Amino acid sequence: MVVVLLLFVASHANSATLPETRFIPGTSYYFNDFDPFKKPWEPGQFMNFEEVFKNYQYFEILFEQGGNSFTVNRYIRGVKESSAKYLVLPDASLQKE
Repeated sequence: MVVVLLLFVASHANSATLPETRFIPGTSYYFNDFDPFKKPWEPGQFMNFEEVFKNYQYFEILFEQGGNSFTVNRYIRGVKESSAKYLVLPDASLQKE
């Protein structure tokens, strides 16, 4: 009985510390940085446009339908400098398309 209770508490503690973030396909999400080599890759904390626009460099991520691919646009001083598409692999790493 104690083991079952401990497993129950541990499973709920993990879900509380790792909130699942849902991104709406086709919606722009803005970030201060983007590291495609991070494994497992996680998008991090997104910000609103006003928060990132004041930065020299920021990134816009647009998730595709299905959530397993997305486009990253890199902006410098508010001007789009580059764009790349990425596929999310089963191990949560990224592959540039």
